[in-house]
Amino acid sequence: MAHILIDTCVVTDLADRHSTWFEWSATTLEQLDQQHTFVINPIIYSECSVGFETIEEVEALFKHLGFAIKPTPKEALFLAGKAFLQYKRRKGGKINVLPDFFIGAHATVAGYRLMTRDKGRFSSYFPHLGLIMPDS
Repeated sequence: MAHILIDTCVVTDLADRHSTWFEWSATTLEQLDQQHTFVINPIIYSECSVGFETIEEVEALFKHLGFAIKPTPKEALFLAGKAFLQYKRRKGGKINVLPDFFIGAHATVAGYRLMTRDKGRFSSYFPHLGLIMPDS
């Protein structure tokens, strides 16, 4: 069964039924459900936790969604650093490695597709990464 890494924006869509993107995120996951395993990584977990008061609430969300948490491979951490270096050479303004680089590198190294609404950095710095996105 193929794996799909679920980006933070999609998880936050699913956590709020009133979100503008809830319908797209829920429908897309439903369509992919039979052939795929959905995963998140520690970066996504951490980003999602910001919207909750307790760890139990975060755990309940991921249990309800049925998403597995996979560790980020060392190769992905290395690739994230290289993507950040490329970003800095293009005069990017952030001084720390951005979460998107960890997420994109993890999906790339693991051979996962990435379900996201944020095309920008993923398509620029991980051009071979398979993206599942809403139609523009």
